[in-house]
Amino acid sequence: MYRHFAPVMLQFRRFSTSVVCPAMIKVKECQFPVPWGHIAAKSWGSKDGLPVLCLHGWLDNANSFSRLIPLLPQDRHYVAIDFPGHGLSSHRPAGTFYILPKYISDICRVTNVLGWERFSVIGHSMGGSVGCLFSALFPDMVDKVILIDSYGFLPTKASLPDVVQKGIVELLKYEKQKRPNKVYSEQAAIERLMSANPSLSESSAHILLERGTTKVDGGVHFNRDFRINLPGIVRMTIEQVLELQKRITAKLLIILANDGMVKIKEMQLDKSDVDKMLNGYRESVREFHLEMVPGYHHVHLNSPENVAEIISSFLNTPTPAKLSAEGKPNKTSNNFCPPIQTTPSY
Repeated sequence: MYRHFAPVMLQFRRFSTSVVCPAMIKVKECQFPVPWGHIAAKSWGSKDGLPVLCLHGWLDNANSFSRLIPLLPQDRHYVAIDFPGHGLSSHRPAGTFYILPKYISDICRVTNVLGWERFSVIGHSMGGSVGCLFSALFPDMVDKVILIDSYGFLPTKASLPDVVQKGIVELLKYEKQKRPNKVYSEQAAIERLMSANPSLSESSAHILLERGTTKVDGGVHFNRDFRINLPGIVRMTIEQVLELQKRITAKLLIILANDGMVKIKEMQLDKSDVDKMLNGYRESVREFHLEMVPGYHHVHLNSPENVAEIISSFLNTPTPAKLSAEGKPNKTSNNFCPPIQTTPSY
C-alpha cells in the first residue's frame, strides 16, 4: 500500500508538549565488543522499551540523532551506534576495506549483545542504505524501516570491475602515504566539517564534533578513519536492488528533504533508477510511505521538528506479524543473525 501522511508540521508544538518530555529520557554511553576493538554507542530510554536501532550517515556519528530522539515516543529503547571508523568506535584492522556487508555484520554483533530479535531501524543517508540492506538480508528481524534523506539503496551504472580496481589501488596508495592525523583548532575543525558538509548548521557541526574529535596538544584531531573516504568496492546494479527490495517485509517510511539529496549534485542518483526503486517499493513492500519535508540533508539534526511527528506517527502504527518474503507467516526461519559468543560490555 502506498499513501502520504497528512501534513503535520503545524501541529508539532501541540504534539511535542502533550506526548514528549525530553527531560525524562535517560541517555547512556555504551560499548559493544568486536574482534578488533569495540563499537561505541549511545542509548536513550529503558532497556524494556521497544527496540529501535539508529544508524548515522557517512562521516557522521551517533550524535546525529541527539536532537531527534528526545522528540520521539518514549516507550522505546533507542540505540545509536558509531559505525566502525566513525565517532568513538574502533577503526577496522589495517589492510581492510570499509564496505557495506561489513556494516551488516556490525549490526548483527550489536543486536546479539543487546538480545534483540526484532526491532525498528532509523537510518540517515548511508545508515539508511545499511538499514535497508539489513532488512532485506534478515527480514524477520526488522518490523519498521525509516529512511531519512535516503532511498535505501545506491545503484550504480559504473563498470563494476573498474570500481573494484580503483578501490584496491586507492587503498594501497593510502597505506603507503602513512599521513599523520592533522591537528586543528576547534574553530578550524568546525569550519573543516562544514566545508565538507554544507548541509550542516554550525550548531549541528558542534554536536557531531563532540564525538567526532579528540582533544590533543594544540587543538583537536578527527577520530574518523580516513579510509572511509576511499572509493567503495561493493556496488549494486539496479537489477540487484529490485531483487533485494522483494525480500523486505518491514513497513517502510522514506522522508526526503526538499533541499537534501534530491538537489545535491554529488548525491543525486539517475532519475530512471530512482523511479524504478520507488516503484519497486510500492510493488514489493506491503506498506510504503513517502514524505517530503522542508530542510537540508541533515534535516533530522538541523531541524528535527520537521520530521519528529512523522516518525513518531509511523513508529506508533501497529507492528506487522513476522512474514516471509513470500508473504506467509514465518513459523521457523533462518532469517536471523546467528548467535555470537561474546562478553557484553553493555
